[in-house]
Amino acid sequence: MSWIKTVPFQEATGRLKKLYERVTGPDNNVDNIMMAHSLRPHSMEGHMALYKNVLHHSANAVPKWFLEVLGVWVSSLNRCDYCVEHHFSGLQRLLGDAGRGNAIRTAIKAETPETAPLDTAQIAAMHYARKLTEAPADIAEADIQALRTSGWDDGEILEINQVCAYFAYANRTVLGLGCSTDGDLLGLSPNNSDDPADWGHK
Repeated sequence: MSWIKTVPFQEATGRLKKLYERVTGPDNNVDNIMMAHSLRPHSMEGHMALYKNVLHHSANAVPKWFLEVLGVWVSSLNRCDYCVEHHFSGLQRLLGDAGRGNAIRTAIKAETPETAPLDTAQIAAMHYARKLTEAPADIAEADIQALRTSGWDDGEILEINQVCAYFAYANRTVLGLGCSTDGDLLGLSPNNSDDPADWGHK
């Protein structure tokens, strides 16, 4: 589960129980990354609010499946297998094309996003995500202009930036606390994008 104490769903009380009930999947499953917050429920609440609004909000213009691609890419660069496995499963479900999804994952594993079955704008976003992950202080205005030139507008660039930043946070939460996928149901996500307060995983 993780290297610190966690409170299982069956033992949760008070605010923690209410938060668990909001994030559960089938059979009251709570993802280990969320359970890692159980000693400080307020940080779980902050994590879920960020996750839901950055990755699963109906106001986003970038396709959700591609936001998941960026999440898998950033997580792979950070060597966070937990997030790679969770979000690749979600990516496959959203994309609905296992062959294409597998080809994207092969390109990610080889660290050659330009070989993935993605369009020019998406590959440009992958290059930006890599630089932001590996050398954030080296990002310059020219990197933003390159995204514009490839076809992204500024609101979409903000979405790309925020997804990359969120996964940097999530990866460090997982890696820093030793979260594993033991007992997790892979690929679940809060799919009601129209309600930011609905955190239920399906």
